[in-house]
Amino acid sequence: MVQKMLKFVSLSREMPEKRAADDRAHDFSEIYRDYAREKAADQAARCSQCGVPFCQTHCPLHNNIPDWLKLTAEGRLREAYELSQQTNTFPEICGRICPQDRLCEGNCVIEQSGHGTVTIGSIEKYLTDLAFEEGWVAPITPLSERPESVGIIGAGPAGLAAADSLRRMGFQVTVYDRYDRGGGLLTYGIPGFKLEKPVVMQRNAQLEEGGVTFVKNCDVGADMGFDEIRRIHEAVLIATGVYKSRDIGGPGSGLAGIVQAIDYLTASNRKGFGDAVPAFDSGELNAEGKRVVVVGGGDTAMDCVRTAVRQGAVSVKCLYRRDKANMPGSMREVSNAEEEGVEFVWLTAPKGFTGDETVTGVKAARMRLGAPDATGRQMPEPVPGSDFTEPCDLAIKALGFEPEELMRLWDVEGLEVTRWGTVKADFRSHATSLPGVYAAGDIVRGASLVVWAIRDGREAADAIAGYLSSAAKVAAE
Repeated sequence: MVQKMLKFVSLSREMPEKRAADDRAHDFSEIYRDYAREKAADQAARCSQCGVPFCQTHCPLHNNIPDWLKLTAEGRLREAYELSQQTNTFPEICGRICPQDRLCEGNCVIEQSGHGTVTIGSIEKYLTDLAFEEGWVAPITPLSERPESVGIIGAGPAGLAAADSLRRMGFQVTVYDRYDRGGGLLTYGIPGFKLEKPVVMQRNAQLEEGGVTFVKNCDVGADMGFDEIRRIHEAVLIATGVYKSRDIGGPGSGLAGIVQAIDYLTASNRKGFGDAVPAFDSGELNAEGKRVVVVGGGDTAMDCVRTAVRQGAVSVKCLYRRDKANMPGSMREVSNAEEEGVEFVWLTAPKGFTGDETVTGVKAARMRLGAPDATGRQMPEPVPGSDFTEPCDLAIKALGFEPEELMRLWDVEGLEVTRWGTVKADFRSHATSLPGVYAAGDIVRGASLVVWAIRDGREAADAIAGYLSSAAKVAAE
C-alpha cells in the first residue's frame, strides 16, 4: 500500500483558508473556513507517527491524536471521528478554541524539527463537523437506566461533560444553571468568530434529547437552595465556573463608560441570539463609533478587542503591562487581532481614569521588566516619570475572573474552600468535604482552559458513578 504518513518533508503545513481581515472584521462568523476532504487527509498525513507522541502527552484529555490522524489520512473518517470522541466530549469545540499553539501543536515533534506542526485542531474540528453533517454523532442511549439521580450546578463545559458521561451510564441527571441557555462561557463569553453558537446549541440539544433535564434561569442560593438540591439528588456536582471579575481601582474607576469584560461580551453574544439587550441598545455596552481601550492580556482581552472591531469602534487599543513575548493569551489570537487593526500598547499599566461623569481616558504608566518572581516570570515595574493618558470613550477591564463566595451565597456550612476562594476538592476523585458532593472545573482550579474543564467533568462523573455504585451495593446488602 502507498505510504500515507510521514509526508511532513514533502508537504508544508497549511491551515484552512482564513478570511481576509477586511472581510471578517464586519461580522461574527468564524474566521477559518473548513478543510476539504483531500486537504484534511494531506495535512493529517504529515504526522510523523512518533513513538512518544508529545502531542498526546501535552493534551489535558490525552486524546489519541496520532491514531486518528492516521485514520484521517487513510480516508477512514468515521473511524477517525469515533476515536477522537472517545476521550473528548466536545471535540468540535476544542478544535475551535483550544490554544493548540501551547498544547498539542506546540509540542509536535516535527514542529520542533523545523517542519511546521501538524494542524491538529483544524483536523479535529473538520472531523466532528463532518460527523454531525453525516449523522455519525449517535444519540445518547444508555444500555440500562439507573435509579440514582445527580444534580449538576453549572452548565459550562465541566458540568456538560459530566452530564454527558453520567447520562451515558444511565444515571438520571439534572443540570441547574443561572442562564437561559446551556453552555456557560461557551455560549455567552466566547464570541461567535471563535465559536459559532449553533455548535454549542447542538450539543445542548443532544443532551436534552438524551434525557438530561435542564433547569434554566435558576440562580442557586436565590431561586433554589443548595441544601434543597442535595435533598433531591443522591450526588451533587458543583461546576459553576468563576464569574467574579477581577477589578482595578484608582481615581475615576466609578465613571460611566468603564465596564467589565464579561458584561460586554455577554451583551454582544445575546445580541447575536436576537435577544433584547437594553444596555447594548443604549450604547453602554456597544463599541460602535467609540475609541476603545481594553486593559488585560489574556484570551478574554483578545475576545474584547476583536469584538469591538466588529461593532464598529473608531479605534481599539489593548494595554498590557508586560511585553508581547509574555502575553498569557494565545499568540494566534494576538496575530488575528493585529491583522484586524487592533493596536497593542505593550509594557503599560493602568493607574486610573479621567473624565467628569463619563470616562475620557485611561491614566497609565510605562513599565519595564525587572527581576523574575517565584514563577520565573519577570516582574513589571513602573518607569519613573512615564505617566500618560490614553484617550477613550469606552474602557473594558479584562483582568480575569475569581470565584464567587459560594458558602455565603448558598448559605452552606462545611464546604471547605482554599485561600483563593476556590472549592477544595480531591485532585483525583473531585470529592469535596461534604459527602456526596463533588466539584470540577474552574471553581476548583481557578480560571483555566475549556479542555481542562472537560477533563475534570469526565473524571468527576466517573468518581460519582463509583460512589453511587458503592452506595447501591451497600444498600442491597
